[in-house]
Amino acid sequence: MRIVYHAQSLIDAHLVRDALAQAEIPAFISGEYLTGAIGELPALGLVAVMVPDAAAEAADGIVRAVDARLVEARAAAAEGDFDAGILPA
Repeated sequence: MRIVYHAQSLIDAHLVRDALAQAEIPAFISGEYLTGAIGELPALGLVAVMVPDAAAEAADGIVRAVDARLVEARAAAAEGDFDAGILPA
């Protein structure tokens, strides 16, 4: 298994995993259950999305596209544009 995405949040990880699943790429969220220990563990770097080594190259483009949409949505939210969203129109 190879990490293809280090998530800022559990929601981000699920968005990436779901996009990979739509492309029929098996994906696993690592550290999903560690988020309940926030306060006892460092808050960042716990959650990652992993795929089989053979699927890492195919997953790369999908992961980059989802991450780009997340970056755009965060920037829009920071500017107060909450209607921007991350889903295509």
